[in-house]
Formats: sequence, C-alpha cells, structure tokens
Amino acid sequence: MNTSQHNAGNGSDAYPILSKIEKPSDLRSLSEDELQDLAAEIRKRLIAVTSNNGGHLGPNLGVVELTMAMHLVFDTPKDKFVFDVSHQGYVHKLLTGRAGPAFDNVRKTDGLSGFLSRTESPHDSFGAGHAGTALSAALGMAAARDQLGTDEHVVALCGDAAFTCGITMEALNNVSAATKRLVIILNDNEWSIAKNVGAISKYLNDLITNPIYNRLHHDFGALLQKVPGGEQLLKIGKSAEKGWKSIMVPSSLFEKYGVRYFGPIDGHDLPLLRRNLEFAKEADEPVILHIVTKKGKGYKPALARPESFHGTSPFVVQSGKSKPSGSQAAPPPNYQDVFGKAMVRFAKADKKIVGITGAMPSGTGLIHLSNEVPEQFYDVGIAEEHAVLFAAGLATQGIHPVVGIYSTFLQRAFDQIIHDVCLQNLPVVFCMDRAGLSPNDGATHHGLFDIVYTRCVPNAIAMQPMDEDELVDMMYTALEHKAPAFIRYPRGSGIGAEIKDEPQCLEIGKARPLSEGSDVILWALGPMIQDALDLSERLQVEDGLSVGVVNARFIKPLDRELLFSQAKSARLIVTLEDGVLSGGFGSAVLESLSEEGLSTAVHRIGWPDRFIEHGTDAAILRASVGLDPDQMLAGIRKKLATLSNQVRETV
Repeated sequence: MNTSQHNAGNGSDAYPILSKIEKPSDLRSLSEDELQDLAAEIRKRLIAVTSNNGGHLGPNLGVVELTMAMHLVFDTPKDKFVFDVSHQGYVHKLLTGRAGPAFDNVRKTDGLSGFLSRTESPHDSFGAGHAGTALSAALGMAAARDQLGTDEHVVALCGDAAFTCGITMEALNNVSAATKRLVIILNDNEWSIAKNVGAISKYLNDLITNPIYNRLHHDFGALLQKVPGGEQLLKIGKSAEKGWKSIMVPSSLFEKYGVRYFGPIDGHDLPLLRRNLEFAKEADEPVILHIVTKKGKGYKPALARPESFHGTSPFVVQSGKSKPSGSQAAPPPNYQDVFGKAMVRFAKADKKIVGITGAMPSGTGLIHLSNEVPEQFYDVGIAEEHAVLFAAGLATQGIHPVVGIYSTFLQRAFDQIIHDVCLQNLPVVFCMDRAGLSPNDGATHHGLFDIVYTRCVPNAIAMQPMDEDELVDMMYTALEHKAPAFIRYPRGSGIGAEIKDEPQCLEIGKARPLSEGSDVILWALGPMIQDALDLSERLQVEDGLSVGVVNARFIKPLDRELLFSQAKSARLIVTLEDGVLSGGFGSAVLESLSEEGLSTAVHRIGWPDRFIEHGTDAAILRASVGLDPDQMLAGIRKKLATLSNQVRETV
C-alpha cells in the first residue's frame, strides 16, 4: 500500500502512530509507551468511523489490546487467525494495512466489509458473520497443517457466547483427537448481543470470580520456576493443578475435553497478554486462554449500554445518542417493534403463547415480551438449532411457541424445521425478521434465501405482509392455524399503516387483488408491492396498458385459483420478490402454470443467483443487479416486446 494514500484516509496528525502501521510487524518496533498510545488511537478511530457509519463498536473497543497482542506474538498471514463472527475484526483490519480511506467507508459501498473476508485481505484466513464457526474452522486449518507438515500457528478467537453454540461444543469435543497444536482464545466480555444466559455463562463467571483458584493458578508456575528442577516439577505439577481446579471451582470443563486451560487473564494488560500468548505459542498441546475483556472499553456510552453499541447506527460521539434522520416527522414503527408489541398483546390474551429468541431480544422486538410478560419469554442464547427443537417440544404439550429470529440465522436450523417441526406438523410459528436485504452487513446477513427454504417443506404455510397491520393479521392467522407457519418481513420501518383493534384471520392461500388489469398482472410480495404499484402506474400512463396488481400474501400455498383465472386472459404475469429467483416465489408461479398447462408468459423480478455484498443502502445494491425502478420497467418492456415479436412471427 502506498504510504501517502494510506495516510490520507487515516489522518497522520490525528493518528500519528496508527498512520505508520502498514503491516502487523510494524508493531514490534514500538515501545511499551507507544503501544499504549496506539491502543488509544485505535479506539479514537473506531469511535470516529462508527459514529458516521454505524457498526460493531462495543466488541471492537473490547479487543484492542488483545488484537494488538496477537499480532505482536504471531505473524499473519502465515499464521492463521480465525475470528468467531468476525464483527470484532475492525482492529485486525486497522493493523493489517486497511487503516486508510477504505476504513472510513467500512460497511458502505466500495468500503471495507464489517466482517472478515478472504477476498478482502490475505490476513483474513476465514470469513464469517454468524456465531460459533471459529473453533471448527480453526481446527480444520490445524489438522490440514498437520497433514501437510507445515509449521504455522492457528489461533481461534471465540466469544464467550460462542460456547452456547452447539457447533462450538462439537468442535471442542474433537480438538484433542484432531491436533496437538491449537491456540484457543476465549474472549469473555460477559455479553454476546444480549446478556449471556445459561449454564456456560454461569460456569465462566465462576472461574472469573473464584479468588482462591485465581491466586493459586497465578502463583503455581512462578513458584515452580524458582525451585531446582522446577521444569520437571512443572510437568508433574500439571496433574496436581488439575486437582486443585476440581476442588476450588466446578470441574474444569475444558480440560475434560483435553484442552489445557489458562486464565482468567486481564484482556487489557498488554504485557500480560503477550506473555501468555508467547506461552501458548510454544505449547505442545491444545490450549485455551480465558481472556476477560470489557465490551465498549474507552467509550462511556458503550460501557453504559453494551447491547445498544454491539451493533449501532450512526451516533453523536459526545452523547452516544443516535444521529437525527433529517426528517422532522416521526418515522413509522419498525416491523420488529410491531411484532414484539403484537406478541405482548397475544400472550396476555393466551397464557399458552410464548416467544423464543436466540440472544436477540432487542433485535427481534421480543424485548417487549421480555419486559411485560417475562414468564412467557425464552432467550436460549446463540443456539438456533436448539431454539427450534425447544419450540417443537413445547408445541407437543399444547403450548403455542413463536420463534422470533432473523432470516439469515434461521438457515442454521433447517434440519430442525424439516425433521422436528414440519414432519410432525407441529404448530410452531416462525417470524423471520430481516427478510430481504441487510445492506450494511452484507452477504452473511441478507435474508434472501428463506422463500426457497420454506416453500419446499411439506405441512408449512409461508406468508409475507404488505404492511404493519397485515403482519399482525398474519401472526393471528398463524396462531389460529395450528400447523407450522412462516412469516417473513423486512428490516426497518413499515409504511405507517394503522393497526386494527381486532386482528383478522386471513383465509389460507388467498391473495388480495389491489387493482384489475388485462394486459399485465403484477404479483408482488411485501415491500415489493409498492414497486409493483409504481410500475403499474407507469405502464398505464406511459405505455397505455391495462395493468393489475396483486398482493400475493401467501408464498405457500399459492392462490392458484386467482392466478389461473388471470393467466387465461393476461399477456404477461410479472412476479416481484425480495429474495433469490432460483427456487423462489416466481418459480412457484411458473411451476403452477406449467402444472395447469397454461403457457402464459412470466417475467420474474428478484435477486440473481449470486451472493450480494454490503452497500451503503438497499437502493444502491438493487441498482447494481438491475432492480431499480427504471431497470425493472425496462425489463418488463423488453419482455412485452419479445412477446409481440413472437406473435408477429407466428402470424
């Protein structure tokens, strides 16, 4: 990287030390005082950039010294760092040649990803965006190293909440059998997204707070080093120390799995971190370093509200309050809050209705249920497979579980959806937030696949509302249906629709025509309905066509009766969906028409067969794949022109 270009974005005056860090090895030329100053500069830069762009501020503030220590001790890209989720990878980016202008646009179009990406830098050995993946991936890399006979080090940085994920525990069970050299860092900040729950959280807290064990553990190695023959005694003493642990604290979970445990270690003491990492680097057995960090360290608002600053929107640095949107009018409520408040309403009316989330009470809106009807709320931690199976168990006993979960995270429980819920036809309702785009987060968080993976499963119904009121109607319908049901809705604000005092139970599989037409019929889902209405007006005014619009409502079962009646007279059926085209809603329309023997032309509008990266907003990303209003209109016109040419050729 060119130094002048690097400094232009980094601001050498504001960040005199950081601006000189071109590569991780540059850290090793700094004095201890300079390293401390660098940590302060990194925090300053993190706060400045995320205040403009939003992003994962709290987790990154907490790992500044830890990430610096990792790069001081190890040598990437030869050595491999695998970050769980990788939302705490901003510091790593700053230390690996990405502190320049691109970092100013992190999470924006043409800027850096908010997560690690193998295509972004050779220092990013593994990409991620979901929790619990680091240990398995790192173990795979270590086993590959052993197979190939190379000598690089592999370090897995796992958050404490990762150990509530089944996949992490599966990996932990396999570590000692798969490799003899692996460094596992347990970054324990007591928070994942929401406050950690469950037995693992309690276990880690017991380790941190047991003063007798901590003192013995700290003094044990130092004492033996001073004794003649201490190195030999140290080997013998390992078994004695294990005995102490079993007496002083609950049985050592990690060592039961054959992984040597060290800690707790102060995650903000840079010299201490370096010493422990150097030891782990030379260990001849898998080791886990239990590092205790403070999420949000260095910024008072983030310390005071760690859940809010886990992933934040742009904010005012001085106060930590969200920046005003620029509009004086109050925006419509977010879909997540409409869902959460409806859950409170339904749960108060029926004690058998419960809400379940996986560490996302605020993100899903179920925080409203947690606050007002806590006895009917469950947060199972970052454990989506368990959440769905747990819901299935509840449903067998007459409880009506509603699983509030992001579309991208429900992918992780696909087997449980099929095998445990739908196969047994259990009345579990899945309310899938963030269906469609999550622009700043990118490919790992877009909810573009749920139409495909829900419409293929027997016994289930799948719906998408056009507004807030219809969302509540669909929730009511799903609860009354007494069978598996999926409701998808987008991130962010609704359209401002007023919610009825009494919800309406919708007729299963029935769409709602919004306007009539004979030339072109637009079948749309959710937020794409407004696009359909706009396209309809332009086609009528500019092209003189008769155009109808249908709020499809149901992805499955499709309203085949209405579709077939319209297809018999229309020249063209257009489908619009905020999901991938391959196997999606448009595919369902094509399949239905084919099965009925109808040859009516269909033009499908949706996302192409590729992963969509992050961008500043949805409009930019849509335009990049031909989904802005003018591009969609041009596509319809092209299809109509092709049909007209075919008619002329036939004549």
